[in-house]
Amino acid sequence: MLDSVPGALRPKSLHLYGLSLGSICLCIVLWIRAKTIGEDERANAERRALFVGLWPPMFWLIGDALRRTETADGSTDGWMARRLRRGR
Repeated sequence: MLDSVPGALRPKSLHLYGLSLGSICLCIVLWIRAKTIGEDERANAERRALFVGLWPPMFWLIGDALRRTETADGSTDGWMARRLRRGR
């Protein structure tokens, strides 16, 4: 599927790891914000925070799968790929 996407536009595993950590931060911010909202809107705001809290494992696992393909075909020279090659 990613073969048709130009190399510069392909997502890297590091980008997905960053999205995973960013969505954790977003979830925490939404949860704290839900505590400051009035009682009428609080349940919806908490549900939104929990929904965003489901994203990190998905992004992380997609990043892991992408990392495996990056290291298998040598398509990246990033620091993470070099570190993984040394570990093997």
